[in-house]
Amino acid sequence: MRTVQGAALDGLRARVRALAARRRPERAGRSPRGEAPLADRGPAVPGLGAGAPGRRTPVKESLRYAAPAPAPAAESTARAALAGFGVLLRGLTRPRPGEVRTSAAALRALRARHGDAPALVRTRSGRTVLVLLDPQDLRRFYAEPVSVLAAAPPDKCRGPNPAEPADSGCSRGELRAERREVSAEVLATGRPVHPSCGPFLAALAEEARHLTASAPATGTFAAASTTAVTLDLARARYAVHRAARRIVLGDAAAADEELSGWLTQLRAESRSSRGGRVRSVRSVRSVHDKARARIEDYAARADGDTLVGRAARHADPSGTLDPVGQAQHWLLAMDAVPDTLLRTLLLLGAHPAEQDLATAEAAAEAAAGADRGELPRLRACVRESLRLYPVVPDLIRVTRAETEWRGVRYPAGTSVLVPAAFHQRDPERVPAAHVFVPGRWKNPGADQDIRMAPFSHGGGRCPGDQLGLMATAALCAEVLRGHRVTGTRPVLDPVGPLPATLDPQGIRLRLTRR
Repeated sequence: MRTVQGAALDGLRARVRALAARRRPERAGRSPRGEAPLADRGPAVPGLGAGAPGRRTPVKESLRYAAPAPAPAAESTARAALAGFGVLLRGLTRPRPGEVRTSAAALRALRARHGDAPALVRTRSGRTVLVLLDPQDLRRFYAEPVSVLAAAPPDKCRGPNPAEPADSGCSRGELRAERREVSAEVLATGRPVHPSCGPFLAALAEEARHLTASAPATGTFAAASTTAVTLDLARARYAVHRAARRIVLGDAAAADEELSGWLTQLRAESRSSRGGRVRSVRSVRSVHDKARARIEDYAARADGDTLVGRAARHADPSGTLDPVGQAQHWLLAMDAVPDTLLRTLLLLGAHPAEQDLATAEAAAEAAAGADRGELPRLRACVRESLRLYPVVPDLIRVTRAETEWRGVRYPAGTSVLVPAAFHQRDPERVPAAHVFVPGRWKNPGADQDIRMAPFSHGGGRCPGDQLGLMATAALCAEVLRGHRVTGTRPVLDPVGPLPATLDPQGIRLRLTRR
């Protein structure tokens, strides 16, 4: 027998269905959020963040509607301007202020509809971005000088931001070139093994003990026992930050977590200011001054093997190079190492054969001692981890003058985007795109492949790429020499396609003594 409550509920449902059916025709001709009706809305575009075909995507599908078609007289200059429709660029995670996150599914839809020609798409905020889908256009993107494609919008450079490192991409002309030259010399750009590799590797080995300690990562640690150890992001950051402070500033800075906290706060304030949120300038300046004074104190006592010590040896008659600001920049750059370390170890834990080969290389290197820091197999594993999960998934530059791409002219101030993560995992052009294959990096030309840009290319290439590879591979080696790694969360499929993203906050590794 039906209850009174059940009958009432059925009636309410019927009324809701009738109301929805009555409203559908009224809404059919409307544009979203009260916008003016558009003549041609174009096809639906999948939501962002999809990885391999057929896999579930954790974000909802989204649309953006087409702008009206340009008049015939304007077709010569705007034929591909909006590529027939715009795409709402969203990411798997909430983008930082000013960032644009792309989706593999949306980009595949763009290419399927319009080929490899650059496509001008519109973000939800109304910003337009020229997206490059062809490797030939990528080659030009990386080759263009800063005078044509700027690494940052000019507005960012109009006033000093106390939260920015000394060389934040806004320096111009000879000053920028001089800073990059000094940075390249200090970081030993292009050299697989840094000249100060002895002290650096010693610091990394000592701090790696915090990764495998049986006690929580604190100021003290206990040697790992026969019980398993859990390695997570907090522990990895603790160990890497200690090693980074020793490499950049010297052993005296190893325990200075307050300095790292200040630098993290400055970075957060910088991102907030780019997104339009204004914080207390006095507060930011105070933190900036305290961090700078602390770095100056360490720099005055640093030996010649540290990065700041090597920078101080360079002549600077004009007094503009600022080794202290460079040291701050290098410390912030090392923040990417813990995430990459965890992802690489997680991938090795899901591929036991690769882990055994990497472990054998680590043991052989420790026994030989002569070629310390080389670790070619482990470096290949780190590169493959960065191919699958790049630190910077999308690169954006801004044109400083009118430019032409594929016969279409675009005005100065146009944002040009390279979806690096999409190109590195493009199944149409990259073999085994969604699979962990470190062997692909054995090819001598793999590092020059324009589709692969974990450290970018051309003049914008990261000058510390080799040092970062050496440090990450060395930390992996220290863990693998005494422990077997198993991923407990998430559990990866060693055969099927890997997930589109791996949040390091959620990674848990189980380390057991060999």
